[in-house]
Amino acid sequence: MAETPIDYQLLAMFVAVAEQSSFSKAARKLGVGKGTVSRAIARLEEVVGAELLHRTTHKVALSTAGIAPYERSAHHLAALDEALSGLAERREEPSGELRLTAPHDFGAVVLPAIVAQFSRRYPDVRCDIRLTNAPVDLVASGYDLAIRAASTPMKDSMLTVRRLGTAGTDFYAAPSYVARRGKPKRLGEPGHDWLLHPGAVKLWKIPRDVVRTVADDFLLMRDLVREGAGVGLLPHFLADAFLREGWLEVVPLTDQLPMTAIYMLLYSSSGQVPRKVTAFRDFLIERLKKAPLG
Repeated sequence: MAETPIDYQLLAMFVAVAEQSSFSKAARKLGVGKGTVSRAIARLEEVVGAELLHRTTHKVALSTAGIAPYERSAHHLAALDEALSGLAERREEPSGELRLTAPHDFGAVVLPAIVAQFSRRYPDVRCDIRLTNAPVDLVASGYDLAIRAASTPMKDSMLTVRRLGTAGTDFYAAPSYVARRGKPKRLGEPGHDWLLHPGAVKLWKIPRDVVRTVADDFLLMRDLVREGAGVGLLPHFLADAFLREGWLEVVPLTDQLPMTAIYMLLYSSSGQVPRKVTAFRDFLIERLKKAPLG
């Protein structure tokens, strides 16, 4: 017949009573009612099959049968409590390693200033940032947070999804391209080279033979457009600096509304959210309110 496993909480209450020599003092130390402690000791004695504590009117003391379990468990429980209290997630200030993944464009253009400011505010948090445009399984890959872009709102019952903002887009071309080929008036106009994200090709059902270059990385697409490779669709926050420098020009099209990318922050919905995660979430949302993606 299998032995009944002993609950950690029963042992913790037993050790507290033994060290305090009082049910009342042990209950105050543990932050529970005296009745809870009494029932726990009674249950433990039932499981062990022996009286572990001698009760008198003025004092509680270990019985002969209680000495061995106390000596064998007290230091282990103390070590476990110390180990748990030292965990980064239990500290008042956010600390520990924060693992974050984001698209290349967002990570290269938006994150540097935000992460630098966040690190100065929370010096005990270490950041591990991986940039990828591929979908990532947060739980399986061990990430705390993910930033993703989508043309429609995202839903996942296993994740908490917070909207960060929207990024408007426009079509752009380099002045050198415009000088050679002029500006098209509509999407897919013959005589022009088009550079598009695969999401735009799918959304607008554009025939593949119309598009000269398909790329899932907006940073690459921006540099291709700057080099005069064609007319490309880019988010404003990536194109604005190049526009100010005169390296790009807006190409308004009469037949096509620009696509809007929705940026989301995702993190696990299961269990208590660590302080490092809530701190970065709140910091990121606040910064993007002050400086929207556009």
